[in-house]
Amino acid sequence: MIASRPRTAALLNVIVAGVFLSGCGRETPGRKLYGPNCGICHHGGDGLPGEIPPLAGRLDVIASTPEGKRYLANVLLNGLAGPIKAKGEDYDFGMPSFRRLTDEQISLILNWLISRGKTSPLPVITPEDIATARRDKGDPESSHKERVELDKLHPIP
Repeated sequence: MIASRPRTAALLNVIVAGVFLSGCGRETPGRKLYGPNCGICHHGGDGLPGEIPPLAGRLDVIASTPEGKRYLANVLLNGLAGPIKAKGEDYDFGMPSFRRLTDEQISLILNWLISRGKTSPLPVITPEDIATARRDKGDPESSHKERVELDKLHPIP
């Protein structure tokens, strides 16, 4: 009986740890969608200096205006082509369109990225915002032009 107590205590510790950690590491739907769609290039949202711009800590600022929300929706729907500056670093890359994703999927991805920022309250992009943007057909170049205009109104980090 004494020999089984250490095993029982160890088993109890594992069960207790499992209960406390059961919520840790759960992926949100937005993060799950981000991985195979955006994470391939943008990694965890940190990008790759000089190659792929960072997203984390920037999208919340961009989405804090109606024009910024519209721009982010258009980038995911239409892609982006042309030189940009992000966090003081120059980038000249092409991003593909993710128009194949649903309005809800795009809003989940954007809201997960927005949630990684420090803006308070955090802006929210709804599936309706995406549906409205989807009605206008654009292309990567039109997203770039929109970015230039947005940057004049509300500087993009």
